[in-house]
Amino acid sequence: MIFNQVDPTLKVEWLENDGNYVHKGLQFGRVYGCARNIIVAERVVLNFMQRMSGIATMTKAMADAAHPACILETRKTAPGLRLIDKWAVLIGGGKNHRLGLFDMVMIKDNHISVAGGITNAMKSVDQFLAKENLTLPVEVETRTLQEVKDLLEYAAGNKTSLTRIMLDNMVVPLENGDVDVSMLKDAVQLINGRFETEASGNVTIDTVKRIGETGVTYISSGALTHSVKALDISLKIDTELALQVGRRTNRA
Repeated sequence: MIFNQVDPTLKVEWLENDGNYVHKGLQFGRVYGCARNIIVAERVVLNFMQRMSGIATMTKAMADAAHPACILETRKTAPGLRLIDKWAVLIGGGKNHRLGLFDMVMIKDNHISVAGGITNAMKSVDQFLAKENLTLPVEVETRTLQEVKDLLEYAAGNKTSLTRIMLDNMVVPLENGDVDVSMLKDAVQLINGRFETEASGNVTIDTVKRIGETGVTYISSGALTHSVKALDISLKIDTELALQVGRRTNRA
């Protein structure tokens, strides 16, 4: 799309598809046309491709480790790049969380504090949605087992739009580098499939397998998009010389 914006006469040919594995030295695409315009577009193309490939690669690793739980990103995306970042998560085998403030209601810790408790917060949202005749999924962030119990008690006695319960920071890091997931597991058992569950906080490639084993539906990680390690991709006109240099520097 970027090459086309710069010069619609440029011809782009892909040798690999989105989501395919690549390795050092692999040539996975070609672009033909006016050399000046290719070089004008080069850096923007590579910036997008390297960032997206970094997101997709990390998402794939975390999604495989988290199974059967699903990996989600968050709204911690680069300004102006949300669609691109979330597209990369899909390519990597993750699923998308809400796109913005408009497609899901999320009641977070500050909302709960302002409302005077989790029951008040959930009740206010239900009343608002009913008043405005809106049908939207609702997620509530819980920080303690008591908040989980209070939310379940409210939901049992009231008509509610609640669809997902976030279990925030219930994964406790240990000094030996492991994590204690017992609180998270207890919360999942309390909910017992009545609502979707989402684990958040202290999610890394090293901890995500343990988190996924607790039975949560989703695991969300802001690091997928806010701490991107770009993939090393380059565009070379003299491919033979580029391969020679790449081998010398261990990049090919």
